[in-house]
Amino acid sequence: MLQKILRYDVQITKKFVELALKTTALRSLRNHAMFLEVSCHGIVWLAGWLSFIWLFSNKELYQLQVNMLIALILDIVIIAAVKAFVRRRRPIPMNKLLAVGPDKYSFPSGHPSRAVLIAFILTYLSPVSIIFYPPLFAWVCAVAISRVLLERHYILDVVGGVGIGLLEGLVMSLIWLSQSTSASILSSLSDEKLDGGEYHV
Repeated sequence: MLQKILRYDVQITKKFVELALKTTALRSLRNHAMFLEVSCHGIVWLAGWLSFIWLFSNKELYQLQVNMLIALILDIVIIAAVKAFVRRRRPIPMNKLLAVGPDKYSFPSGHPSRAVLIAFILTYLSPVSIIFYPPLFAWVCAVAISRVLLERHYILDVVGGVGIGLLEGLVMSLIWLSQSTSASILSSLSDEKLDGGEYHV
């Protein structure tokens, strides 16, 4: 049964990509797929977030900074572990120039899981202004679709990634650190006394 589902997944994904290349909007999205790939890459987000923590020392940001960092590390570890266990091979792209990827395993897709996790945090756990919701959700959808259009993943890989991202968001809601705890962690890491920390003097 599983092999049958996977075969259907391959066939449907191939037909979707072929149809997308004939559709102006999706063909345009594919042209920006490399940018979308970088915009949600795990290493880019991890390095960028560490830089954000280093450059912006504001007690109102401590809680988001620490919890988002934990979430990003959690996502990278979970995706790597599931990929190593499942070991599903990536699609063979019609354009061989698209064959370069960070690893050779396909399920689940880490980009959608990360995008969904980030959106979950910024809309539910540490909400930003509602005016940012439409571009945030558009980015999440574009990242997810681009993984298929770029022929990095099959459709089930992306669906699996979205599901894992939601589960990670729920886990983060259970372990979400308080403002004072977050400040204390940053204080211990930076070896400085930050405003709001339990040991601030």
